[in-house]
Formats: sequence, structure tokens, C-alpha cells
Amino acid sequence: MFNNFDFSVILPSLPYIWEGLMFSFRLTVTAMLGGIIIGTLLALARLSGGKTLGFAAKTYVDLMRSVPLLMMILWFFLLAPFFIKITPETSALITFTLFQAAFYSEIMRAGIQSIPRGQINASFAIGMTYWQTMGYVILPQAFRNMIPVLLTQTFILFQDTSLVYAIGATDLLKAADNTGKLYGRTVEMLIFVSLIYFVICFSLSMFVKYMNKRIAIIR
Repeated sequence: MFNNFDFSVILPSLPYIWEGLMFSFRLTVTAMLGGIIIGTLLALARLSGGKTLGFAAKTYVDLMRSVPLLMMILWFFLLAPFFIKITPETSALITFTLFQAAFYSEIMRAGIQSIPRGQINASFAIGMTYWQTMGYVILPQAFRNMIPVLLTQTFILFQDTSLVYAIGATDLLKAADNTGKLYGRTVEMLIFVSLIYFVICFSLSMFVKYMNKRIAIIR
């Protein structure tokens, strides 16, 4: 079955694969951190009770969650050059961060709402403001409760990084495709990166299961 395959091309391709993998990791970490920060602010805005702020945050979240990520990647990449000079990699970083913020927002909103309302009322009773209550009392608990879900969203995010292939950004998949074409062994390289994706995502899923058990013990 594998007589016609030549996996010897993998070794000379490793520097290119490593470069693509590092960009995929950088894209994942940037979108995760930026998404959590922006998403938390969006969640707080929606729960603040302010009509204008809440409506704006809800509109943003609903819009982002209603559009396929691939279309958002293409739209931003094609429209951004009319306003600023931008590389495919930078375009991907911005798009992923803004898109993922909507999903992290819903996760954080659920985490905040999982905290008993009595804690909020008690904080208000001792003179704390809404933002102080959220920063010192509610968010630390919400983050702890949401760790497994946040990690699950993050490894889904890592899988989605392969979509930047559409705009020519050199992620793990694009690096494999480029080296495969260079050596005339595209199938072998795609099989190799598929194994890389599997190992990373399987390891992350095991870590999520471990964190689920840890959170359950703490509770």
C-alpha cells in the first residue's frame, strides 16, 4: 500500500514545517488571549444593565457568530488593504482575535451567570461598584469554573488556524503544502501534518478531561 510513498522528504522539510507550526501556535495563543480579554469585556457589557452598551455588545457577538470564520478571514484580508497595508499573517491574527472574542464572550457570560446572585448583592451591600464586584469577586470564580470550556474552545481554535491557508498565510498546513509541492510529495506531507494535528489536539483533549476532574474535585 505504501510502496509508492516516499516519507524521506519529511526530514529536509522539518525547518519549514516548524516555522508553519510556530505561526499556528502564535496565532492560537494571540487569538486566545485577545479573545478572552475582549470577550470578557463584551460579557461584562452585556450584563452591566446599560441598554446602549449591552445592545452594542450583543450585536457584535451575534454578528460574529452568524458569519462563517472562513468568510470573515477572506472579507478582512480583501477589504483591509483599502485602508492599511497588511500581510496575510497580520490579517489572520486580527481576524481570529476579533472573531474568537464573540465565542469567548458567551463562555464568560455563562461563567459569570453561574456564580450565585447573592455574592453580587453582598458586594453591592458593602459599597463595591459593579466593576469592582466583577473584578474582585465574580470573575476569579468564573474563570476557574470555565477553564475546561475555555481550553476546549482553544483547541478548536487551533484546528481552525488551518483556514488561513485560504489567504496564503504560512501556517502548518500551508507549510506542508509548499514543501510537498517543492519535493513533489504533497500527499506524504499532508499525512505527516495530519498526524501532528492529531497528536496536539488529542493531547489537549486529554488535558481538558484532566482539568474537568480537577475542577470537579475543587467544587
